[in-house]
Amino acid sequence: MNRKERVLVSRTIAVPADTNPWGDIFGGWILSLMDIAAGTVAARLARGSIATKAITDVIFDLPIFVGDEVSVYSEIEKIGNTSITLNVFVTIKRKGEDSEQDAVRGTFVMVALNEHRRPRPVREKWSEIQEKCDGK
Repeated sequence: MNRKERVLVSRTIAVPADTNPWGDIFGGWILSLMDIAAGTVAARLARGSIATKAITDVIFDLPIFVGDEVSVYSEIEKIGNTSITLNVFVTIKRKGEDSEQDAVRGTFVMVALNEHRRPRPVREKWSEIQEKCDGK
């Protein structure tokens, strides 16, 4: 996965169990999908354990309803010494529609952890991966 390459991480259908007491899709459920997507990509890049450090700039642009197809995409924003910052996007397809609509977006900072659950460097791992991808 290259920086700024948006990749599909997960896709699911919103169901009644995902709603709040008023019948709308619960924002916490959407955030958990986004966190799982960020963690999946970060763990793959860090080649090991990660933890969520921060979630910022989350914006809910559209409501999500029961029956909507919910897709979660991620792209790398920045790779630091021990952290990976990702932009995460949620799109929806309403029942009976063909086009996706942007619904939610946010930024997630994930930290690579060593065997003692302390931050560890990821930059050299990323360099190794990039070299393999570039054919060096």
